[in-house]
Amino acid sequence: MSNVAGAPGSDGTTEPQPVVERRTSETLHFAKRNPKLLIGSGIVLILLLLGLIGPLFVDHGPNVYIGPQSQPPSAEYWLGTTTFGQDIWAQFVYGLRSTFMVGFLGGGIAFVIGTAIGFIAGYKGGIVDEILNMLTNVVLVLPALVVLIVAVAYLDIKGVFVQSLFIGMTSWPWAARAVRSQALSLATRDYVDLARLSGRRTGKIITTEIAPNMSSYLVMSFILLFGGAVLIAAGLDFIGLGPSDGVSLGLMLQNSFTWSALHLGMWWWFIPPGAGITAIVGSMYILNVGLDEIFNPKLREL
Repeated sequence: MSNVAGAPGSDGTTEPQPVVERRTSETLHFAKRNPKLLIGSGIVLILLLLGLIGPLFVDHGPNVYIGPQSQPPSAEYWLGTTTFGQDIWAQFVYGLRSTFMVGFLGGGIAFVIGTAIGFIAGYKGGIVDEILNMLTNVVLVLPALVVLIVAVAYLDIKGVFVQSLFIGMTSWPWAARAVRSQALSLATRDYVDLARLSGRRTGKIITTEIAPNMSSYLVMSFILLFGGAVLIAAGLDFIGLGPSDGVSLGLMLQNSFTWSALHLGMWWWFIPPGAGITAIVGSMYILNVGLDEIFNPKLREL
């Protein structure tokens, strides 16, 4: 296959243009005109920056009792205070940081495990594929949430990293199956056979020949794993199995429920964390749909 494509020159002749450069330019063209991608990525970026930069402008910890109790939002306390006088704005920005950290760590661990197993199973085939596929099916049928609840409940350490580790170790099977199906198709292509005959190692062939042709699919898989990790972590936090030494959006919801914020009319306690979780996961979904429309020519809007 040729690596260049014709492009009109300044004198009317045709000049060669690299295919990769042309495809990149075409992708950027549609990316800048896709409203779903722009909206989704914009919301994610704003919330991420708020979680990273916001705590730097808060001069007290998220669980410090600093003000009057049960105060609604005001110029002094932007999101009001809890029934104990804690600043909800401080909890919100720190909670965003923890939520994104769980998404990146949990989704990242699941992504690494799932893609590694999927690539090896799809490329190797045979007995290796059967063993890895059996392992994937075993983990897939396990009640992941029940396993997480039991594991986290009996651990003395309930930190963000431990929570993310268990989420990642139970969330990878569907990604592995999806990557395996794509790798099975690509493993039979001529350029992969040529790389195999040239004596390249398996890892080199997977990383240089197969993975680049699945880059868009891998990006979207990570986004879905990220959103799934955020939802699972919020569920664990809400039932009281979140980090015992920190704060997260799920823990904010759990505390507001425990101390009857809804019955007391303290909407400023439970709406911000609920809206934050919804915004993160929803914008990830919108971003994923936008990427699908960009990478799939059949879905592109001219």
